[in-house]
Amino acid sequence: MTAAQICKVLRLALLVLLNNIYMKSFDALGLSGEVVKTITEMGFETPTPIQEQAIPILLKGDTDLVGLAQTGTGKTAAFGLPLIELVDSSNKITQALVVAPTRELSVQITSDLENFSKSVKALNIVTIYGGASISDQIRKVRRGAHIIVATPGRLIDLLSRKVVDLSAIKYVVLDEADEMLNMGFKEDIDEILITTPKEKKVWLFSATMPREVRAIAKNYMNDPVELTMDVQKTGNENIDHQYTVVSERDKYLALKRHLDYNPGIFGVIFCRTKIDTQKIAEHLIKDGYSADSLHGDLSQMQRDRVMRSFKNKALQLLVATDVAARGIDVSNISHVIHMNMPDEMEFYTHRSGRTARAGKKGISLAIVSKREIGRIQQVERSIKRRFTRVAVPTGNEVCQKKLLDLTHRVREVEVNEKEMDYFLPEVFHELQSLSKEDIIKRFAAIEFNRFLTYYRDAPDLNQGSQERFTDDRAAVSSSGDRVFINVGKMDGLDKGSLLGLICDFGEINKAQIGKIDIKGAYSFFELEKSATEQVFKGFEGVEVRGRAVRLELTSPHKAKYSDKKKERFYGSKNKSRPRRRD
Repeated sequence: MTAAQICKVLRLALLVLLNNIYMKSFDALGLSGEVVKTITEMGFETPTPIQEQAIPILLKGDTDLVGLAQTGTGKTAAFGLPLIELVDSSNKITQALVVAPTRELSVQITSDLENFSKSVKALNIVTIYGGASISDQIRKVRRGAHIIVATPGRLIDLLSRKVVDLSAIKYVVLDEADEMLNMGFKEDIDEILITTPKEKKVWLFSATMPREVRAIAKNYMNDPVELTMDVQKTGNENIDHQYTVVSERDKYLALKRHLDYNPGIFGVIFCRTKIDTQKIAEHLIKDGYSADSLHGDLSQMQRDRVMRSFKNKALQLLVATDVAARGIDVSNISHVIHMNMPDEMEFYTHRSGRTARAGKKGISLAIVSKREIGRIQQVERSIKRRFTRVAVPTGNEVCQKKLLDLTHRVREVEVNEKEMDYFLPEVFHELQSLSKEDIIKRFAAIEFNRFLTYYRDAPDLNQGSQERFTDDRAAVSSSGDRVFINVGKMDGLDKGSLLGLICDFGEINKAQIGKIDIKGAYSFFELEKSATEQVFKGFEGVEVRGRAVRLELTSPHKAKYSDKKKERFYGSKNKSRPRRRD
């Protein structure tokens, strides 16, 4: 190759490189200089794939759009930045509506939009959601709202009161549309969209595209542009999926071991129920951890306080239910810990997506019992990622890690010599009889001793790797009960998983369960009489695939328990395990 040819190739390569750099900058997307300056000052350097593709399209303001992208991929900026550019702040009418499934997500979206629009004068963004003062929200709407961010239920309420006027709406954003439909908001969404002008533009963002979401696109959108992000490449590559196997009764102890082994942890701990969430948070606080809970029984003021503390890093650990945690958008979360594997496959994705944001690494750790190992395998197949089995740290390993962490903190601490000089002479005098080695040992012992005492002779919590359930269960005594349950193979259950369900919801030991006879649409199991009432109570309100779980005795005691009412809601379509919804 001649020198001229080499120069030509190098020039071409340089042009390609410069073009790639240019195309990945925000000012190349058509945004105004002021907006670009604002988001640059916020620390945003290059757009995410969904932002890079969606923003130029949406800025034109003349098309509907379906954006399929996982939580944590920058969807808020993808639709929020174009909205800020398109809305006329000199016109007081409401021009844009953002609908989100939860109050936490609504508050987060509003906060992001306010930050993005700092350079835009007189732009009013109002959030409306349930659980907060409706009179305050009414006052804010009547004061003027260019953009309304709302949850479906509260928005319907204010529409019925003639407070919110959507007659001049130009843009409707449906964020996490699949989750809104999962939560039962289909009729509300239909009513909201019918209330808006036909000529408005609809921007729909969703992690998945089930039939119900496609129906919305078909009924309310006109030839939408569809953008699909490869979630495996955009959102999950930096997540290290791990699991650890312990007995059910040792899950909290295993949690403590992992927390103590990772002293710098900043994480979210997920539980299946509100009761478990509150209980684990209380135990953690009692044991000296910086933790708090987030669930549906808290008032809005309490939820706001908890989220504010967590975002400000005043809390190290947030214990939450799946529904309450929807919309948590906090940077630098190092760990997501699952005290139970979720029953919904999508919930695992949403949970784990709290970490490894903005290109950072993160860990998603599931603490499971042996009967939950099969669930790990199901999730692996779904997300096309392998889980790594990790051991619960031993007591000695925790102590060693704590000592090394203390050593590191001592080494890295900043010493304010000017402020300390006044006090140091007395300190030197007090310690002068000790050698350097003694001083180091004693300072280390101040924090280290309590861990050494706690973990001395600590048992190994790890369970063996045997995963397969074998039906070698002995029959219970002749005085026991035989119970009918209206779930079976058609619900995706086998004997092992049914045993697990009975133990989980009945809160009993598997030794109290005898022979299991699983059929197509129903099953039978033997049960110690002393456990029968507890098991029946535990299954109150449980649903599988939208069908209430029903237990009946096939013994003379049948009438005592067969008339229980099922009032709570669990599970959803195509799922073999029930779940509790908050």
